[in-house]
Amino acid sequence: MIQSQDIKKGVCVRMDGKVWVCIDFQHRKPGKGNTVMNTKWKNVADGRVLDRTFQIGFKLEDVRVERRPYQYLYEDATGCIFMNQETFEQIPIARDMVTGQEYMKEGDIVEVVTDTSDGTILLAEMPVKTNLKVTHSDPGLKGDTATNATKPATLETGAEVRVPLFINEGDTITIDTRDGSYLSRASEA
Repeated sequence: MIQSQDIKKGVCVRMDGKVWVCIDFQHRKPGKGNTVMNTKWKNVADGRVLDRTFQIGFKLEDVRVERRPYQYLYEDATGCIFMNQETFEQIPIARDMVTGQEYMKEGDIVEVVTDTSDGTILLAEMPVKTNLKVTHSDPGLKGDTATNATKPATLETGAEVRVPLFINEGDTITIDTRDGSYLSRASEA
């Protein structure tokens, strides 16, 4: 059991017979009354999001999870095929169970979260930052930088993001996989 004040991002619990992962939380002390926890949960089975408020001290059934690095190999009819970095075992995971999947390319390392009680795969998470090559982008206009102007760019995975005007085709950029926002130009190594 886990108490409501111990809830953090990434904590998995079982509510109403389903497994939920915490995606946001906030301690709130109203002017009158006890402190409460405002939480936002994502259902690992269908992706539904739920807001719940708990009194401090409320007990929830926690789900023991294990996080392991897996490498993305390829995609076929069964889903995305990942390889365990320690045992070299290959497993299929449905594409919609991977957070940030539109920015995933072959060879990327993702963190796969499994339920330790029965071994079921709950979800797979891309790293927060990833470097991708720009495959298509309109050229930026000189002198058009008075504001934080952006333009659309297509990445090597096929995803489209907004980038600053100085980014050109062939550049490698760093992307936040949670929301697809441009972070910086990646250094060529």
